[in-house]
Amino acid sequence: MPDIAALRRTAIFRIQGGEFWSGDLGLTLITISLSVLVFVLTPMREAAVSGRLAIELVIMVLMVFAAIAGQQTKFDTIMVIALISATAALLGAGRLHPTPILHQLGSIFTTLTLLLYIRIVLLVMFRGGPITWSRIQGGVSAYLLVGMAWASAFQVIEQSRPGSFHFVTAPQDFDQLISKLTYFSFSTLTTVGGDITPVSPIARSLTVAEAAIGQLFPAILIGALVAIVVQSRTKA
Repeated sequence: MPDIAALRRTAIFRIQGGEFWSGDLGLTLITISLSVLVFVLTPMREAAVSGRLAIELVIMVLMVFAAIAGQQTKFDTIMVIALISATAALLGAGRLHPTPILHQLGSIFTTLTLLLYIRIVLLVMFRGGPITWSRIQGGVSAYLLVGMAWASAFQVIEQSRPGSFHFVTAPQDFDQLISKLTYFSFSTLTTVGGDITPVSPIARSLTVAEAAIGQLFPAILIGALVAIVVQSRTKA
């Protein structure tokens, strides 16, 4: 006989999780967390100021909650949680025992996890219902996640082939490398430009791809939101 109490607790958890995301609170919290992570803690990390771990933990908890509450198969949910857990374990191991291989694996898994985060945020953002301010915040979150994913991909390239990027001031440690490449990623995404130059062919190709996404993503996102609004008004 199945444990009725356990099944009931699971059902309640899923209902509360669904209400959490359907109420758009999840998108708002993710947007705030990502903004603090990118614009406050990442520059502080280059200066060796701690505090990033707490925000990263909040983001991981939010995304695990989204994976459980989201409308997807049980297999997909398990795979999402497994990938997030593996990424967290590798990043933690890299902190405790900083070796090149652990940093490399951590960057690879971080890239995959961030791309998965983008998918989850977009699925939540484009679910049924009216377009609200929190939905727009979800678009901002997805845009920030794109920049972070590309920053992690740049880290993989620089770690596997040192010298793929030219820095005016070379990073002294892994934290400074992350901070500098995050700055470069968002400078490229917003087509602002900066003082870091891609040198290797693969670094240049990824840089061009990110610049193209930086131009196309907002236009496509706005077009999709407008189409949803028009469609909902037509049905009404």
